[in-house]
Amino acid sequence: MGSNEQGVAVAIDRRVQVVSRRVVRPEAAPSSKTNRHAPPLQCEDIHLTPWDLRLISIDYIQKGILLPKPPATGALLADTLASSFARALGRFYPLAGRLVADERGDGTVTVTLRCTGEGARFVHAVAAGVTVADIVSSLYTPPVVWSFYSFNLVLGADAAMQSLPVLSVQVTELDDGVFIGMSMNHSVGDGTTFWDFINAWSEINRGGVGDDLLDISTPAPLLQRWFVETSPVPVPMPIGKLQHIVRRFERPTVQECFFTFSAASARMLKTRANDEMAGTATAPISSLQAVLAHLWQAVCRARRLPPSQETFYTVMVGCRGRVNGIPPGYVGNAVAFVKAVATAGEIQEKGLGWTAWLLNRAVASFDEASMRESLERWVREPEFTYMSNLQSTAGVALITGSSPRFDVFGNDFGWGRPVAVRSGSGNKMDGKATVFEGPELGGSMSLEVCIAPDALRRLVVDEEFMDAVTAPT
Repeated sequence: MGSNEQGVAVAIDRRVQVVSRRVVRPEAAPSSKTNRHAPPLQCEDIHLTPWDLRLISIDYIQKGILLPKPPATGALLADTLASSFARALGRFYPLAGRLVADERGDGTVTVTLRCTGEGARFVHAVAAGVTVADIVSSLYTPPVVWSFYSFNLVLGADAAMQSLPVLSVQVTELDDGVFIGMSMNHSVGDGTTFWDFINAWSEINRGGVGDDLLDISTPAPLLQRWFVETSPVPVPMPIGKLQHIVRRFERPTVQECFFTFSAASARMLKTRANDEMAGTATAPISSLQAVLAHLWQAVCRARRLPPSQETFYTVMVGCRGRVNGIPPGYVGNAVAFVKAVATAGEIQEKGLGWTAWLLNRAVASFDEASMRESLERWVREPEFTYMSNLQSTAGVALITGSSPRFDVFGNDFGWGRPVAVRSGSGNKMDGKATVFEGPELGGSMSLEVCIAPDALRRLVVDEEFMDAVTAPT
């Protein structure tokens, strides 16, 4: 066993040995005088929004990519990646900052992202005896993957209380590949920010980007935070001290499987769902909604829920493009939660189309006016996100985050596109299903499903579910 920054026990695979740790500071491009994305010459404070602050109570985001074996290994590989990492930080300089909590005398607390350029953490490790096949040849995700990340089980608030970096990267060399795992404090950015950074970093590392970094194909980062017009800035949270919101998540016993749906399989589920709802649905059901409905039905069977048992599915909806003032390159959190509810009996009896339509309607229920009202209310009565609240003791919940639109397999660092994507231990709970872009271009997608071990054993032998899944090779 090892420990994280707070001494919380985490399982560390003994095959994964840390070679070096360093702090990487953002590197300004030579033409930074004309580069509006360059780090500021003086300290800059970015005040966090209610969207950001509500997520300061959960683990760091942990996602990573498995790449083929690079031509350079060892210290040369680490130094090369650290150099391009510094340049990427120059473009996304707030990710090299520190969270600062100001506990005021009136019982309120504000949290600020202070852009001092202190740097992000960069870890180089070696996993002797671990191969690419060990990671991808089974439906089950091997426990060693969790050791490919730093900042395991660290909460967002811990970064403010202990002045920790908000971003940490671990480069782990396998026998025949390399895994790049990134951990990002969820209060400073969501999945869009996370993958925009990796997309920029990989593009810088593989070359072809000018010194001023203006040639990068990823959207230019918009670093200014968006607040509703009535919101005080910074937001004074009436919590006394920041540690008052901290709740250590009692980690449930779960297992993970990685299911990939080919483009043809996703289209088949989409077509079937829309055909079943022909004449009833007033909007087309998407491939993602059909795949999630297929999972929801199967998980209800795997959990052996009685027909009368109410079950719910929470889906995260991106607000970039949905809310005026939040463009594609917005850095920060811009995600809303929507929920679909039904009984297990309804989900089984009414079929794939009806279940997918339920999810479709939940997403369509997103309303900008209601969202603005909820943000205004949050300022007065802050509610923090806790993973223990998103799962259920009765094992009836599912929640899906991330997006199949995030560019995962385009992250070629210069020696080949990724072989696979996997996530770390952060925020793992019974019922979490993370969606990723699939390895096949043209609409494939993958689901990393995390549920109780007995239910997962039944899920992987559920023929109706597995008929749509591509077997690992």
